[in-house]
Amino acid sequence: MNEIFSRASVRQFEPRPVEQEKVEQLLRAAMAAPSARNQQPWEFYAVTNRETLDALAACSLYALSLKGAPLGIVICCRRNCSRPEYAQIDCSAAAENILLEAVSQGLGAVWLGIAPIEMRMEATAQALNLPEDLYVFAIIACGYPAVEPKPQDRYDPARVHWLT
Repeated sequence: MNEIFSRASVRQFEPRPVEQEKVEQLLRAAMAAPSARNQQPWEFYAVTNRETLDALAACSLYALSLKGAPLGIVICCRRNCSRPEYAQIDCSAAAENILLEAVSQGLGAVWLGIAPIEMRMEATAQALNLPEDLYVFAIIACGYPAVEPKPQDRYDPARVHWLT
């Protein structure tokens, strides 16, 4: 899969919007992620409203890339899922699928960590006026890259332990 090796965090975006069909494909990829006992604990907020994106950018110093992004996908977890201890793992898989699908669509994206920092989680929930049964896990800033992303080769053979 070329997308795995060509993915890089993109934090600067062109001002043009992401087409609706591409956003839907990103969300389809997210929901295709594996999930413990198929609980699918996720809810997604696709944000294109400029005021809301700016409010989300203010929720964390690490979310400033949302100020220039035409799209933010907020990944939330349902508190009342069947296996809450696995909810963030499931949502991590969904986030990675979004990042890989973004590459496939010719988009750039970056994963913005929100959980487990309570202050970030609360600020983001307030910015979106989330219902009590959801908590924010992460945000993916997404759009057309303003600069060409530079993937890194992170393979480190020293971290591989062969047991033969």
